Amino acid sequence: MDGEKMAVRNNRKERVGVVVSDKMEKSVVVNVERQLMHPIYGRTVRIKKRYVAHDETNDCKVGDMVRITETRPLSKTKKWRIVEVIERAK
Repeated sequence: MDGEKMAVRNNRKERVGVVVSDKMEKSVVVNVERQLMHPIYGRTVRIKKRYVAHDETNDCKVGDMVRITETRPLSKTKKWRIVEVIERAK
């Protein structure tokens, strides 16, 4: 029973996106884009969502591709943190 609770607790959401703002201290804004089929018209639609993520080391720059994961609320808008930088901006 305890193992089941731990499995559920550690099942956190992860997203991959691009850093669009790094003007805050220890925080970045990450733009996550996904594609899905429109339920009525059948057309592929791009959905964009922005997340404020915690960047402890302040090393993310605009244009970096990063992986973020869900965490406890760190502020009013910050509920995600940077796990890794997948690709640096050119």
